[in-house]
Amino acid sequence: MKTPAKLCLFLAVPLVLAACSKSGSIDGLKTFKYASGEHIDGRIKYASLPPAGGAHNPRWQKCGVYDQPLYDQYAVHSMEHGAVWIAYQPTLPAAELVKLKAAVAGRSYTLLSPYPGLSAPVMASAWNAQLALKSADDARLKTFLSTYEQGPTTPERGAACDGPYSTTETQ
Repeated sequence: MKTPAKLCLFLAVPLVLAACSKSGSIDGLKTFKYASGEHIDGRIKYASLPPAGGAHNPRWQKCGVYDQPLYDQYAVHSMEHGAVWIAYQPTLPAAELVKLKAAVAGRSYTLLSPYPGLSAPVMASAWNAQLALKSADDARLKTFLSTYEQGPTTPERGAACDGPYSTTETQ
């Protein structure tokens, strides 16, 4: 017995949609429950390092690639605007750093910087989400970027990420 073409199409559509949908979870993802953060001047102590949300400076870090550590309180404000902050151990091999730079190339809402004392070679952070990675080759990094850059946990999605703060801790 032949199955009508319309019936085949009707049955195939739900399968295709299910295959294309996101799983909703990234293996190893840590989540937090920060509301929009309070604006506070000066240095702020955070419970997790690097932080993934919370109180922050009224000024935000200009998104981009940095070769020196950033002040947490400015980077957190950028995350409130939808940025993903990729921090890496300062001893990360040069080849790994090249891969991280390629991962953020052309993205408007990312920060890339070294971060002394990280518990993993690479740490991707966004507002209320964080992922520890052993290498820049980890496929979860691309998923994290596509999920959280201007993503669903962003309190101020679309707010500027082009300044006003563009210096680093050592400048």
